[in-house]
Amino acid sequence: MLIDFFLHLRHAKLPVSIKEYLMLLEAMREHVIGPSIDDFYYLSRATLVKDERNFDKFDKAFGAYFKGVQSLPGIDLAHEHAIAEQDRKRQAFGGGFESEETKGGHGRFDQ
Repeated sequence: MLIDFFLHLRHAKLPVSIKEYLMLLEAMREHVIGPSIDDFYYLSRATLVKDERNFDKFDKAFGAYFKGVQSLPGIDLAHEHAIAEQDRKRQAFGGGFESEETKGGHGRFDQ
């Protein structure tokens, strides 16, 4: 997952390491970002670029790799984000949150 992006950055002569790549994957697994490519840009730049002198090089490589992309290829971040949001809400309500539909009712306007 995203290994081609990592290799693209290395090919562009950016000094990114496996440790930084794994940190990026960990952040994504923990749902640190939303589903947009903009969120991914800032997260990947923060985790992969060690020296601000490489920001321009990273921007060019990122732009070339993700040109025209609205979401990450092969990764359904919107679905993952929705699941994380549901889990967060369940935890906030003590884990026992059920909608009227899952209880068998029809909501506020039951007859």
